[in-house]
Amino acid sequence: MKHDSRLSSVLHALLHMAEQDGPMTSEQLACCMRANPVVVRRTMGLLREEGLVSSTRGHAGGWRITADLNRVTLRQLHETLGEPAIFAIGNRNERPECLVEQAVNAALNQAFAEAEALLLTHFADVTLADLAADFARRHAAHRAGKD
Repeated sequence: MKHDSRLSSVLHALLHMAEQDGPMTSEQLACCMRANPVVVRRTMGLLREEGLVSSTRGHAGGWRITADLNRVTLRQLHETLGEPAIFAIGNRNERPECLVEQAVNAALNQAFAEAEALLLTHFADVTLADLAADFARRHAAHRAGKD
């Protein structure tokens, strides 16, 4: 089963945008996100509706992050993307009348709900500024190792 990597891709693009002085085109962001520019425009459109990015048309146009990095959380971005499923695994529901299936699903549902709640709580505590600071530390260490 393929994983939904939209949150990771959006975070990647937003951090690149935060490092830029000017706008980034859909084509530039597509390279960062390893996605089709049409997909980038659709995704950035969702972020624009939430007031996280803006866009300008024309030769010098593109996408620009407008949100305060200290206020945007991973949870907010997860919600903006339509709250994709957290887990790629799920219950079997081929015979809902089966008591064994009911017992298994009840146990799994409880575990899935607890794990998802924990992850979403963590997402609410992590901001784009946290990720940008981590990137800056990693970049500085990388550069120091090359000099």
